Amino acid sequence: MLTVFPFLEWMCMYRLKDWLLGDLLAGISVGLVQVPQGLTLSLLARQLIPPLNIAYAAFCSSVIYVIFGSCHQMSIGSFFLVSALLINVLKVSPFNNGQLVMGSFVKNEFSAPSYLMGYNKSLSVVATTTFLTGIIQLIMGVLGLGYVATYLPESAMSAYLAAVALHIMLSQLTFIFGIMISFHAGPISFFYDIINYCVALPKANSTSILLFLTVVVALRINKCIRISFNQYPIEFPMELFLIIGFTVIANKISMATETSQTLIDMIPYSFLFPVTPDFSLLPKIILQAFSLSLVSSFLLIFLGKKIASLHNYSVNSNQDLIAIGLCNVVSSFFRSCVFTGAIARTIIQDKSGGRQQFASLVGAGVMLLLMVKMGHFFYTLPNAVLAGIILSNVIPYLETISNLPSLWRQDQYDCALWMMTFSSSIFLGLDIGLIISVVSAFFITTVRSHRAKILLLGQIPNTNIYRSINDYREIITIPGVKIFQCCSSITFVNVYYLKHKLLKEVDMVKVPLKEEEIFSLFNSSDTSLQGGKICRCFCNCDDLEPLPRILYTERFENKLDPEASSVNLIHCSHFESMNASQTASEDQVPYTVSSVSQKNQGQQEEVEEVWLPNNSSRNSSPGLPDVAESQGRRSLIPYSDASLLPSVHTIILDFSMVHYVDSRGLVVLRQICNAFQNANILILIPSSLLCAGIILPNHITKCQQLSLNSLSRLPSFHLQHIF
Repeated sequence: MLTVFPFLEWMCMYRLKDWLLGDLLAGISVGLVQVPQGLTLSLLARQLIPPLNIAYAAFCSSVIYVIFGSCHQMSIGSFFLVSALLINVLKVSPFNNGQLVMGSFVKNEFSAPSYLMGYNKSLSVVATTTFLTGIIQLIMGVLGLGYVATYLPESAMSAYLAAVALHIMLSQLTFIFGIMISFHAGPISFFYDIINYCVALPKANSTSILLFLTVVVALRINKCIRISFNQYPIEFPMELFLIIGFTVIANKISMATETSQTLIDMIPYSFLFPVTPDFSLLPKIILQAFSLSLVSSFLLIFLGKKIASLHNYSVNSNQDLIAIGLCNVVSSFFRSCVFTGAIARTIIQDKSGGRQQFASLVGAGVMLLLMVKMGHFFYTLPNAVLAGIILSNVIPYLETISNLPSLWRQDQYDCALWMMTFSSSIFLGLDIGLIISVVSAFFITTVRSHRAKILLLGQIPNTNIYRSINDYREIITIPGVKIFQCCSSITFVNVYYLKHKLLKEVDMVKVPLKEEEIFSLFNSSDTSLQGGKICRCFCNCDDLEPLPRILYTERFENKLDPEASSVNLIHCSHFESMNASQTASEDQVPYTVSSVSQKNQGQQEEVEEVWLPNNSSRNSSPGLPDVAESQGRRSLIPYSDASLLPSVHTIILDFSMVHYVDSRGLVVLRQICNAFQNANILILIPSSLLCAGIILPNHITKCQQLSLNSLSRLPSFHLQHIF
């Protein structure tokens, strides 16, 4: 119930004394800003929609989002960039000879039958597009496609919002300079608009520029005062004061500046009754509606996640998709344009002290009341005042550009994704930029999973703590032991990188086997398989499940001495078991091992004697000795006839951070284990993989599947046996 109707949760938790005053002030401020924005929508969207239709659609959409939405500070309404995408839709059925789409606002004879017929058909195209957009968003929400937004990291969302902020600032230049240009839609439209602004700049209105600078300075002073008196819970509503003040002044004094009065006079109707969309237009606008649904949906989700992160709560992307889909379906009956999260009003609501959706409800009520009863007072409000308020609130979204150097030092992948998302959204438009952002995020995620982070660990002196050898200078590397830590899940994407990393660290390369070797060893493998338990440890081990038959057709050679250390690794395993008895010889060969880091060459080394039993083979798991030497630090470690002591005799694979291993990754892991086992290298793996139901070769017994954290709890005899 709370998932479908999120308003029940915040209504039960609403703190009346703490939040009511802030929500009232925020709602009044948003409502006053929404009135002139609704009046100037026709200028930006290139569509003469009756103001009361926009007001009723915005009110119904706000109420719907209050009931079904999950973001507490979101303000729903028209957004210029989403509405500007309707320019491509309006080209399907233009009226006024396309002059309105090109930015030529010339009042014609509205009483002409042909003009009114084209105007009504254009409104039907807008309504049908909005309806189809809402249906697509509803389907996306019901199917749970909101999870796609979870694959976009914070860098992609901040880059997209920064590009949106730049588009907003560019659109407000027509109000700041008081000039009219022809807006473009599609790739490189951002730069086309800049060129058009530069061409029309000599016609700029100085009064509009002066009003804009006055508003910006007033809001900046208010921000400085807000920082000095941040202990007060309620902030001074400067936006509310500016709108009311300049509205009163404009009604008393005639200003030579651009207002919405000219557009209002051109609209033939003040209100059109709700009608059903024209479904015959659906095949013509399906691509444009799909593009609009993606842009408006992800813009709403990105903005909601950004606001929620500032207030330490989470939003439900699928629920927001359903909510905005219902908003667009309802607003289509009022012949309104596509609605989404209004960035400027959302920021104003948040900065003005709004804490819950009650502020949006108050704002919608104030907006509808003013539009019905007092809308004519706002017709003379200078558009430059509204532009100054909007720009002052969206500029903070550009602060991420200054954080690019630090982002590059932290994570190059995230920085590359940021630049790719930002540049594509600026050069190619918000719709294509969004698709490129999603594709780039999936690609970078795949690349990062392929380059899994694998650390080579060592021991911190005088501790039982193991860390990466690249992070500490005084780390101790145990002779003959390599400790690897995999920091991600093992899949078919990165398992071969893991295998390459292991071979590189032990200085071994693989070479293909000869055909006669494969034939002889393959035929002899079936006869050599015998059932039996291979675990020779002292723990109570359960019988392992039979493993599938796997062929190993590789040979590893040491890079330094391939003649002496060439090891044939072809191995055909049916149950991965064989009779491999180890008998300790009476003769033992002493070997000296240094337990001091190679970096401390100047210090006196502590030398310990390690006795090597002369075993004939190490093809199976080595058995633990019964009795430890009591004098000195002596232990028994396996010995091979191939060499007195291999350069690497033990490999510890710390998979404690691995949460998932797919089928192909498991096959390659078993191949790696058997390969190193046949090369007389002991493999130790944490027991977390066994607990997860992952079956490894039999020679990797339970006593060998230990974790690094348990090394300190083992007796010194066992530690010497391992190291």
